[in-house]
Amino acid sequence: MYGGEKRGRAFEFTFREFSGALGDLGTLLPLMLGTIALIGLAPTPVLLGFALFYIGSAFYYRLPIPVQPMKAVAAAMLTAGIAPGGLAVSGMVIGLTLLILGGTGWIKRIGRLVPQSVLAGLQLGLGIVLGYMSIGLMLPAPLVAIVTLGLLLGLLFFPRYPAVLIALIVSTVLAQVLNTPGLELNLSEVSSGIISIPSLPTIAEFERALSVFVLPQLSLTFTNAILLTALLAVDYHGERASHVTPVKLSITSGLANLILTPFGALPMCHGAGGVTAHYRFGARSGAAPLMLGLALIAFALIPGGVGLTIISAIPVAGLGALLFVTAGQLAVTKRLFDCKRSCWPVIAITTVITVLVDPFWGLLAGGMGEIVRKSILCYLQRRTVN
Repeated sequence: MYGGEKRGRAFEFTFREFSGALGDLGTLLPLMLGTIALIGLAPTPVLLGFALFYIGSAFYYRLPIPVQPMKAVAAAMLTAGIAPGGLAVSGMVIGLTLLILGGTGWIKRIGRLVPQSVLAGLQLGLGIVLGYMSIGLMLPAPLVAIVTLGLLLGLLFFPRYPAVLIALIVSTVLAQVLNTPGLELNLSEVSSGIISIPSLPTIAEFERALSVFVLPQLSLTFTNAILLTALLAVDYHGERASHVTPVKLSITSGLANLILTPFGALPMCHGAGGVTAHYRFGARSGAAPLMLGLALIAFALIPGGVGLTIISAIPVAGLGALLFVTAGQLAVTKRLFDCKRSCWPVIAITTVITVLVDPFWGLLAGGMGEIVRKSILCYLQRRTVN
């Protein structure tokens, strides 16, 4: 505990906690392995980056606060490509920006301006986006996906059993039997460096990193990795998550990127979907991120790329099933059903723009919708009084 306050929980090393630790693999592994396989990043610093951030988050928050690849950066990398120097500068600029926003408290002031109706719409929109991503992952091997999804949903009624661990083992074995393995990695074509400092980027690389990677990611980080993560942490863990604030999430994300991306780590952040995933599958303390972080270190340091090969054996369809369960719980929440009827149009606008464009524009559209909603209500109240 911290200063006698109920912050976090004592570490619980149980099978249920370990199952919860694996709950966010549906988001982590596809993007992490995709960038390693398709971009040719050195796997060791990428794995170690996630491991160190997970371990640091475990001890700092003492709750299952997730660590995820920055989705906008990862997506842009897979489509547009980027040199190691550009990747490093992207992570450092994002990290410095988050550190300034958190250290000055500006992130807290901005967060206060976001109404609950907009947050509910953002949450629903992100859940739909994750659900769409999960279907894309499951389609190549529907039988593996259906079996994995059935196991995950069925084992949720038996919380003593590690649902994620059992489901992923079964899906991996089934994928091998059906000859539908996970993401194939040609380790001979993957950079094999351990820790290396990239060369300084050129002015052109810096400008491209700022426009293509940094600006799109900051809007997603602000909404999903900071505001919604803090909100859901309190929803799931109550007073024990009182220290999981937008300010602290901004600072920890900023420090991790500023320190680790210069050494080859991917730009990383926290995430609302990860909070839901860890909690839904049994994680309740900092033991979950600690165990996952230690496991990633072990896989990173196994020589000959064996660790990466083991991780990549998990079928993509199985990860999709895992992500689908998380998406459902993220999208459908009590907050959505407790809102007033007058908030429904605002939630709908926020959701649609979040799905079709991105969360930042969903935030702006929802904010404008909320202003219109309040103006209409004030007008109707004045007419009633007169």
